[in-house]
Amino acid sequence: MNALRADKGMDMTTGKLLPKLLAFAVPLALSGVLQLLFNAVDLIVIGNFSSTRVVSLAAVSSNNSLINLFVNVAIGVSLGANVVMAQALGEGNKEKCERTVHTAMLLSLLIGVVIMVIGVVFARDFLVLMQANSEVIDKAYTYLFIYFFGAPANVVYNFGAALLRAKGDTRRPLIYLTIAGVVNVVLNVILVVPVKMDVAGVALATIVSQYVSALLVVFTLLREKGELRLVLKKLRFHKAELLHILRIGLPSGILSSFFSVANIIIQSAMNTFSAAAIAGNATGIAIEAFIYTSMNAVASTASTFAGQNFGAGKYKRIKRVMWDCCMIEAVLGIALGALFMLLRYRLAAIYSPEEPVIEVAASRMMYILPFYFVCGVVEVLVGCMRGMNYAVLPPIASFLCVCVYRIIWVFTYFRAKGTMQTLWLSYPISWILNLFMDAVMIFFVFRAVFRKAEEKGESGESLATDE
Repeated sequence: MNALRADKGMDMTTGKLLPKLLAFAVPLALSGVLQLLFNAVDLIVIGNFSSTRVVSLAAVSSNNSLINLFVNVAIGVSLGANVVMAQALGEGNKEKCERTVHTAMLLSLLIGVVIMVIGVVFARDFLVLMQANSEVIDKAYTYLFIYFFGAPANVVYNFGAALLRAKGDTRRPLIYLTIAGVVNVVLNVILVVPVKMDVAGVALATIVSQYVSALLVVFTLLREKGELRLVLKKLRFHKAELLHILRIGLPSGILSSFFSVANIIIQSAMNTFSAAAIAGNATGIAIEAFIYTSMNAVASTASTFAGQNFGAGKYKRIKRVMWDCCMIEAVLGIALGALFMLLRYRLAAIYSPEEPVIEVAASRMMYILPFYFVCGVVEVLVGCMRGMNYAVLPPIASFLCVCVYRIIWVFTYFRAKGTMQTLWLSYPISWILNLFMDAVMIFFVFRAVFRKAEEKGESGESLATDE
């Protein structure tokens, strides 16, 4: 069974755990940071070189929550492909691996095209529903309309990268994002500074870079040898693998959408403030996202390791994965949070030289970053449950603690106070509530998994850590 994994990528089911977790998570974190730079470079270039800096910065940044609503659902489904592939590798089932590759890549193309069509057709309607500021709505629409043409490439890349990461290959996705990131930076500078395309230029640069990364990952799968090889004529939906991917991935996508829906509500409330306040709030979000992306890499690591070990029947090792990843999240979140709070004014100034924008961004970080590690720990618990095929429970907690809670907060406490600070407070409180519910859930999940193992007589290897 282990021979399939021994020749390809990383065997996550044996050996010292912490070094393997770090070896997997670090390139994945760097990949996430590079992907995040696509949008960060947009904001930095537009905030410093556009003739209408504050308005253009607000226009580009105010789209983030709406874009994330669509993109995060797709990425959530790609996590289903990652888990299904990881479990197939853990089982040593080559035929299941091949069926998963072709099902996942066809699904990614379908999802990407659907998002593109919806986004392009309804871009302005979405902005009106979000009560977009009258100063920025035209530029926001231009950016959003162009951006959605890159959705197929964005989704295809994320699915392809998820499949490669299922076997422990985080190096090549990192290389491809580095190449795409360089393309994005160069095009941003050219299209905004000398060509003066403003928000249309940064949107165009972003989608070109997305297609570069997508083509690279598809080309890799086409040339891959073994269980991850993609053969175009074999693209089709295999019912068992499709249902398994959706059963694991859709709840993950729904989980992401709950965060996005709540954030859209908050962004709508934020749109009632000035363009400078909108730009400053978005700048703070963009800076914080670098910490979140780093922590999310650890959560994705937990999910992949849990999937391989679940497939191999090594359930006790999954518990070790959870504790080690929670420890990494706490150290990472607290350390980076403290560093970013210390440098908050300098970091904000990279995005915009405007003093009101910098002040709002710095103020937001002081409310959010002290508690950011809690969000990371929640993601680890969710990732471990997903890896063990318990993907439905986490969205229940997120729906109550994030979506419902934040919406109630906006329409009650924020409406009474009417300040940006009251909006920001909703984040840490919702994370703490979510942590409590997920901790209770994963306790019962582990108990159920161990009980099933004992009922099957799997008291030996399945409950061993192999350390």
